[in-house]
Amino acid sequence: MTGPFEVGFVARALWGGILVSAVCGLAGTWVVLRGMAFMSDAMSHGMLPGVAVAALLGGNLLLGAALSAVAMALGVTALSRSPRLSQDTGIGLLFVGMLAAGVVIVSRSQSFAVDLTGFLFGDVLAVRNVDLAVLAGALAAALLLATAGHRAFTALAFDRRKAATLGLRPGLAQALMVALLTLAIAASFHVVGTLLVFGLLIAPPAAMCLWADRIPVVMAGAAVIGAAATAGGLLISWHAGTAAGATIAGLAVACFFASALASAAHRRVRFRLTALKGH
Repeated sequence: MTGPFEVGFVARALWGGILVSAVCGLAGTWVVLRGMAFMSDAMSHGMLPGVAVAALLGGNLLLGAALSAVAMALGVTALSRSPRLSQDTGIGLLFVGMLAAGVVIVSRSQSFAVDLTGFLFGDVLAVRNVDLAVLAGALAAALLLATAGHRAFTALAFDRRKAATLGLRPGLAQALMVALLTLAIAASFHVVGTLLVFGLLIAPPAAMCLWADRIPVVMAGAAVIGAAATAGGLLISWHAGTAAGATIAGLAVACFFASALASAAHRRVRFRLTALKGH
């Protein structure tokens, strides 16, 4: 079972997935608690224009992705200030607009066919040592952001007005939270792709939220679940010949449903035991 990990590119894919899982665990916990799933999905797809422009200009794809995601977040913030438009409407409009702009840019160059596939679905087996270094740096930055903003993030996640009363500056906390989300998405897209990064960003934290009520525990557990999904997905991909990135993301989502079923069964058992003790 461990034989595939003795191959160099599979070992790098494993380490890349572990680092991505840790970054997504930190950011994804706040996405789940704040109900920002739609926004994070839109941001992951809204990176396409930045990636396409960076590729055309010969620039850094990671930087292009990050700038595009930031533009998406700023646009959503600006549109949501209108009393006649809900935040979901702004997200939906920018989601479609950014994705359309990216496809138009990509369609202008015939050489983008393979790159677009990699952008959408990722290429975890092509992770290089330099990519691991970038992911390690992204994890360090995510840890710094999550630690520095933990108190403000917690207050913001449960009561924005209380956060303001405590002087925690909810506007700044929201901006830092979006920065953390942008970092996670931009660092992860080239490993599992924008269509699949959502799996590692949402599923592991959601699975842990069913069992833990302390935020650091949820983050740590989400990282472990994501790492397990990475290892399991790579093994399945190796032996079954399936797409590695999609298998990893699919297994992460499967872990959530398994956790949900186990949690429901656990609650039923506790209810029955409590009822028996009552008699």
